Amino acid sequence: MAVCLNRLFSLSARSMSTVGFVGLGNMGGYMAKNLVKAGKDVVVYDVNDASVQDLKSSGAGACSTPSELAGRSDVIVTMVPSSPHVQEVFTGSEGLLKSLKPGTLCIDSSTIDPAVSKDIDSAVRAAGGHFYDAPVSGGVVAAEKGILTFMVGGDADKFDQVKSYLDHMGANVIHCGANGNGLVVKLCNNMMLAISMIGAAETLNMGVRMGMEKKLLSDILGKSTARCWSIDTYNPVPGVMEGVPASRDYEGGFGATLMLKDLGLAELMADGSDSPIVLGKMAKNIYDELCQDEKFAPKDFGVIFKKLNEQ
Repeated sequence: MAVCLNRLFSLSARSMSTVGFVGLGNMGGYMAKNLVKAGKDVVVYDVNDASVQDLKSSGAGACSTPSELAGRSDVIVTMVPSSPHVQEVFTGSEGLLKSLKPGTLCIDSSTIDPAVSKDIDSAVRAAGGHFYDAPVSGGVVAAEKGILTFMVGGDADKFDQVKSYLDHMGANVIHCGANGNGLVVKLCNNMMLAISMIGAAETLNMGVRMGMEKKLLSDILGKSTARCWSIDTYNPVPGVMEGVPASRDYEGGFGATLMLKDLGLAELMADGSDSPIVLGKMAKNIYDELCQDEKFAPKDFGVIFKKLNEQ
């Protein structure tokens, strides 16, 4: 009886854990909402007050600083744009580490430099917490539907606990090994994604100019050996698919500037491991040129099709 009561108390305490969520952008906003929908007690922070108010209307609590959020949370998920943002969120004057409670589980889903992730891991450990890198793949649609793929790096002993939270936001949660390994996989994925998106955009643009109907061409390519995510799930041609950024003038989605940032990180990783990435470097140069045009820089990375189509 005592064992059963202790187990019930443990399960009850776990279900009452407060989840703090930092970063409510195109992806993070939906991820946090899915935690709320799952019945979690969620508190949020973002520099954009409108994003915070949107989560409050969904049932989350609001915090004025990351430090306040850390003091109220047992589990913290961060989803911010880049390495400097992660460093500021954790180590800034009002950062998470200022009020981090011993034993807090920190899950960073940002896509950053693996070396920075390892530095944050050391800082969190020194504060008595546990840190996992858990970048995501799947895009905004998958974030909204809660079917993201999480690539997790960190100690195996608490992976099941990490997974229990990520399962509410994703369909695939995969342990990749030590801290930083999740980011290695994510940067490999995004480099390949950038290359395939450029290839898809060039191919579709050429076919349409040759007189092919865009939906028919996309359907055939999606059933042929050229099939890829950029063709059959995230098509960059306006009017081919509903619900993707191309159908709304490339608004929302995964920004071209973020793709450029990830390609830069992949290049650093390649240089550090003496790995030749001829196409990866070409893709970085293409997105660098794209992002120099203020018309394209704020848009989803599929806007590369529009640039090609207008040339």
